[in-house]
Amino acid sequence: MMTKRKIRLTDCPRAFLTRAKWLTMVSPFAGLAATAFVPTRRKKNIESTMRGSNQQRAGSLSADRGTSPNSGVEPDKAKANENRTQGKACPQEKQPEEETPKVPMGPGPYFYISGSNGAGLVNIYCQSRGWQRIYDNRREDYALKWCEIKCRETYYHFKEGEQLLYQIPNNGVLTSKIGLLCCLREQERARKKISRSSNSKFLKMEEFFPESFRLDLEDERNAFFELCKEEQIWICKPSCSNQGRGIFLLKNPASVNTLQAKLHSAEDHLLHKRVPYKAPKARIVQRYIQQPLLLEGKKFDVRSYLLIACTAPYVLFFAQGYVRLTCVNYDAASDDLTVHLTNQHMQKKNSLYSQLKDETVWRMEHFNSYVNEKFRKTNGLPKDWVFTVFTKRMQQIMLQCFLAAKHKLDRKLGYFDLIGCDFLIDENFKVWLLEMNANPALHTNCQVLKDIIPTVVYESLDLVLEVFKKRLKGQRVLPLETLGRFVLLYHEDAADLGQKQPLKFRTGPCTGRFLKPQTSMTSPFGQSPAKRLENSSKKLGCSRKKVAFLPRKSTNRPNCTTHAALRPSWKNPRNRYRARGLSQVQKTEKENKS
Repeated sequence: MMTKRKIRLTDCPRAFLTRAKWLTMVSPFAGLAATAFVPTRRKKNIESTMRGSNQQRAGSLSADRGTSPNSGVEPDKAKANENRTQGKACPQEKQPEEETPKVPMGPGPYFYISGSNGAGLVNIYCQSRGWQRIYDNRREDYALKWCEIKCRETYYHFKEGEQLLYQIPNNGVLTSKIGLLCCLREQERARKKISRSSNSKFLKMEEFFPESFRLDLEDERNAFFELCKEEQIWICKPSCSNQGRGIFLLKNPASVNTLQAKLHSAEDHLLHKRVPYKAPKARIVQRYIQQPLLLEGKKFDVRSYLLIACTAPYVLFFAQGYVRLTCVNYDAASDDLTVHLTNQHMQKKNSLYSQLKDETVWRMEHFNSYVNEKFRKTNGLPKDWVFTVFTKRMQQIMLQCFLAAKHKLDRKLGYFDLIGCDFLIDENFKVWLLEMNANPALHTNCQVLKDIIPTVVYESLDLVLEVFKKRLKGQRVLPLETLGRFVLLYHEDAADLGQKQPLKFRTGPCTGRFLKPQTSMTSPFGQSPAKRLENSSKKLGCSRKKVAFLPRKSTNRPNCTTHAALRPSWKNPRNRYRARGLSQVQKTEKENKS
């Protein structure tokens, strides 16, 4: 006779209380059928997971809830999750694999890092300044927070003028395909309405941005399908994706008709679907530049950096990046995306990447020498065209794109952002802006990147800290002591604010307090009792001593201090009658006494 074992819920972790595991524990014969419900990977990791369950409970205070130490976050992922953070709960932020972290015991300042993109470089920089790393995302006493995934709670608890936070919350108006397209179109319409010589510094949109259409709008979608009936190549991109995900080419009318049929069937399916559904990704189509400039027969683009060191006021910097090449020679008719897309994530899919990894990234000095040698005489280019004409055009395009979106970006003292801008040069040496990326890849997987990326990260943080501290002290931003390879691109002053008053921020002893060593340890999950008492006294309009020794209400002493006397005038119930006359107040007092 088969006996059943008595099972307690505390005998195993909650993660394994599935139906299949429950049947296995109740009956030994049921396990034969239950194993079909358990994945192979899960069966192999059961022992290791159960062994680490106790360690996970012990270190729960040092890591985020729901954090998986073995899971990594790919670069530029904040851009892909940008729209989902609006009005939703905070996603589970993942940490790179490390030992069980300990709660720092020193006085601070503290810094928090989430994700793997640039985490090692930021960690080295902060520790070199004597800062201590914290691993609990719920703590609010940090001086610097570097997160890949934008979280609603992070921005809600952000303390303006006291902390530094990486990524402007709504940077998608500049870094998403649709956001940038809309801003440039609005700027183009405003430029056409005002025909003055002062606007001659702005480029026309068709001079630097490929012709684009939005597929999420019916009018633009129909206009695109009417236009592309000839043998032309178009490239279709998701609005908020990155690293080449979801990109494909439309090379002939047949592929365009296939896309049109898919979009039409998807709309019909969503109209007749009564259950909740997930809306498809918004996409754009751009005219593909079929005749790009080639380096040794390979297609390439240039990655440069736009640093928004401060948003109140705006302080922008430009930095040279590097050149990204494909592994194989360019062929416009090829169906291989590694021939058309130059980013490292896409080139890793090519079988030749392991052999040609160091050749897929060039320094800007190498690029400049190659252009001087191969194209200067034949194309009539000036000497050092890369560092003169090309660099100036990149800066001009970056600034114009920023000015198109600056009125939409959220502005708080402490926000900063590093944006990667990708440029393409055609065979006529015309410069095109491909896209602007939030949270650009900061990996150092080849020798050229090992020399460039750390300098970009370290100098970015130096500039952010210097501008932030000068703003707190009320000093002028210029001149800058930490200005290295970056170039000042834009500095907003009182004249740029349209004759308005300069932005005012809270000043006092608490301003910038998290950048200084803290003398007393406060609760990481809220305010200390002393701080709560101080805030309550401020609400009452008196000092803390008056609240502690508050005299009781008495009618014998007319000049006594009471709670009613400390109330603001608009909260005193007797004030509403004083405007009606003294007789009504006296009448009300008599009624209350009776």
